[in-house]
Amino acid sequence: MANENYTNVTEFIFTGLNYSPQLQVFLFLLFLSFYVINVTGNLGMIVLIQLDSCLHTPMYFFLSHLSFVDICFSSVVSPKMLADFFVQRKAISFLGCALQQWFFGFFVTAECFLLAAMAYDRYVAICDPLLYSVAMSQRLCVQLVAGPYVIGFMNTMTHTTNAFCLPFCGPNVINHFFCDMFPLLSLVCADTRLNKLAVFTVAGAVGVFTGLTILISCIYILTAILRIRSANGRCKALSTCSSHLTAVSILYGTLFFIYVRPSAGFSLELNKVVSVLYTAVIPMLNRLMYSLRNKEVKDAISRTVTKKTSCKV
Repeated sequence: MANENYTNVTEFIFTGLNYSPQLQVFLFLLFLSFYVINVTGNLGMIVLIQLDSCLHTPMYFFLSHLSFVDICFSSVVSPKMLADFFVQRKAISFLGCALQQWFFGFFVTAECFLLAAMAYDRYVAICDPLLYSVAMSQRLCVQLVAGPYVIGFMNTMTHTTNAFCLPFCGPNVINHFFCDMFPLLSLVCADTRLNKLAVFTVAGAVGVFTGLTILISCIYILTAILRIRSANGRCKALSTCSSHLTAVSILYGTLFFIYVRPSAGFSLELNKVVSVLYTAVIPMLNRLMYSLRNKEVKDAISRTVTKKTSCKV
């Protein structure tokens, strides 16, 4: 009899981003440029790594997968967000919302563990360079890349299945610009405390585990850098990690703000602003930081353009 009070929700309506009509075209072009730079930059990085044999190393193997994840991660949200700029009714089907939440959770979890794997790779490269090629074997690299995808699949399958098996009795308006977990759970006609606790716990566990892995790797790296006598060698070692640390700090800061902070003072409007940062801006910044600040990537671009195949060891 309780089920009779539930209406069959077949679609959800996004409130979208709050902006004045005068800024509509400007914001659309801005976010469109972010998405185009992200997709073209990451695709270019993947192609460059495949074409240039000098980049066939563990570091760039991880970087190519990070580029792939960044493309997919941004593509889950950005196309729909851009399309909704010029429509009055920002609707998405029930299945479409479930798929968007599933892929979003999958790629964001995979990215966190990929960043941890890259931190471990930099730790081995700087702290034990003579055994780097032995320690970072092809088998281990494949395992460190496959692991994030497996964990991402298990994580998102659990949360998405649990969320969309709950009853939705209306209203069906999501105060966001995509199907994020917490705004979605606010529409459920049932007690969602266990679901929110599960999201909080798993997100915290993922963040703490990968964050500690990155932090411990950085401590060992900084210790090894301080032992380098030459200033040139110290600067070179620091340059290999600065981009990674910057990307990690921005991503983890935004994710912890939304998914791990206490529910007190929970502001969906503020969350939308922060969500724009990690769905549209961070994937683009990742590519700029890992390419424009990386001498090996610049040299690879130059070799590809001039069709030179020699590598400097």
